[in-house]
Amino acid sequence: MSTIQSTQSKPFFFSYLQSLSQTPHRLRKRMLATWTPDQELNQVRLRSGADMKRKLRWYDLVALGIGGMLGVGVFVTTGPVARDTSGPAVFISYIIAGISALLSSLCYTEFSVQIPVAGGAFSYLRVTFGEFVGYFAGANILMEYVLSNAAVARSLTEYLCSAFGVSDPNSWRVEVHGLLEGYNKLDFIAVAVVLLLTLCLCHSTKESSILNLIMTIFHVVFFGFIIIVGFCNGSVENLVNPGGLAPKGIRGVLDGAAIVYFSYIGYDSVSTLAEEIQNPPVSLPVGIVGSVVIVSGLYCLMALALCMMVPYNQIAKKASYSMAFRRIGWKWAGNVVGAGASLGIVASLLVAMLGQARYLCVIGRARLVPSWLSKVHPSTGTPLNATLFLGLCTASIALFTDLEIVIEIISIGTLLVFYLVANALIYRKYVITSKNPPFRTLIFLFILTSSAVGFSITWKLKQQWWGLPLFGGIMITITTFFQYIVPYYGQPSEWSVPFMPWPAAVSIFLNVFLMTTLKLLSFQRFAIWACLITVFYVLYGVHSTFEAEEMEMEIMAVHEVPNPSIQLTKLDV
Repeated sequence: MSTIQSTQSKPFFFSYLQSLSQTPHRLRKRMLATWTPDQELNQVRLRSGADMKRKLRWYDLVALGIGGMLGVGVFVTTGPVARDTSGPAVFISYIIAGISALLSSLCYTEFSVQIPVAGGAFSYLRVTFGEFVGYFAGANILMEYVLSNAAVARSLTEYLCSAFGVSDPNSWRVEVHGLLEGYNKLDFIAVAVVLLLTLCLCHSTKESSILNLIMTIFHVVFFGFIIIVGFCNGSVENLVNPGGLAPKGIRGVLDGAAIVYFSYIGYDSVSTLAEEIQNPPVSLPVGIVGSVVIVSGLYCLMALALCMMVPYNQIAKKASYSMAFRRIGWKWAGNVVGAGASLGIVASLLVAMLGQARYLCVIGRARLVPSWLSKVHPSTGTPLNATLFLGLCTASIALFTDLEIVIEIISIGTLLVFYLVANALIYRKYVITSKNPPFRTLIFLFILTSSAVGFSITWKLKQQWWGLPLFGGIMITITTFFQYIVPYYGQPSEWSVPFMPWPAAVSIFLNVFLMTTLKLLSFQRFAIWACLITVFYVLYGVHSTFEAEEMEMEIMAVHEVPNPSIQLTKLDV
């Protein structure tokens, strides 16, 4: 038996060594290799076997988008930002952050209408900038999803404790003294919730959407309860006393916007459901943009309600809403806040886990990870293997890892992907679609990013105030110049972002600005992760995609396909 195993392993080992020796050649051929939208929609989708089932309508997408964003963020960030950064003008911070999220969502929407596949940003970047950029973005999105889902699942325990009147959430966790600090409090409640949601998502997307719709309706009603009580029992005087509406000026409002922006992360999950939507050109714009607008309105009203109930300098840093209700004599409402936040956490977890499985499924189709992760179950129409694999990964991290350890790296990867998608939209519209030479567009994107970096560094260092209008003026001037000198020949039949290139350019500028507000530790951990995924691509991904491409070319040659660029559609097969 051992002899048979050794004879089988030797050819594989030598074959792999031979593949490694060809790494430079394969990198040159694959790193910038792009796919057309038709190939993504037909040839690549064939690799999953069965199709995902198109059962979702526009209202399902709106509910999923709202459920994905209305998580724990507003309860965690609003109080501290109002107290220490923005003051009562925290609602203006939410408006600014909402505009940034809306601009990014517009970029996602146009791509999702043109390329309605489950890969989201991974597919959009792969058809625009090539395989490696798409893989790099996809790997970062998966990391963000898994870590943030684990962190949110652990925070569920804390809010459940608040709902039942328990002050110490660690009392519901099991402490193991032999483990390192930060990894020694086992959270079995978080694990149970993640595993239950994983099984639900494996069963059916439509039923999961109905469950999310029910939870989202209750959650919006709960938000309405807080808003009405805040407006009825609060005072407008608390918005201007003490210190005025913005006690720390415009800098405090903008710094606050950078912090509360992360309450909007989650709308991109809707774009990953493009293969399961009826009438994507209509449903996707309504679902993505509509959910961002509704959530922005709710967040602003929630912030106003808090600042009307309590003067900003008296807002509690932790459990801000619960303490605000106690101050107005509604102690029982603190338990209601805990219950409502718990429901929101479950809804946001459901949507995020729905999106992460679709990302991994499409990355598996591209053969950048093992192909068994791309399989769609024929009876349920869901990416079963990807859902189970990521569910187990999320549960494992949620069991051991403390919230503060994973929260540092969660935001930077998401902002980087939003930045890349905005760049890709400009490049695709003005180079690939309009057939313009790429040089002028690339120069524009470089100057735009450089001006954003210069503005952000000047803002962060709080020195040389003249740098702010200088770099802001460069951004406006270069965008205006680009709009008039580079023509765009669009297709009027398709949905597209209006007033291009301004929405995408402002999105690029704001995403760079928000990234510079993050701590140095976030960049250090991100650098380690970037190195790991690059090594994986060099050792596995590039060889797997190269060999898959060679195999498909051989199959086409056997079947005497006259032009390999003409891909087989699902109907042809």
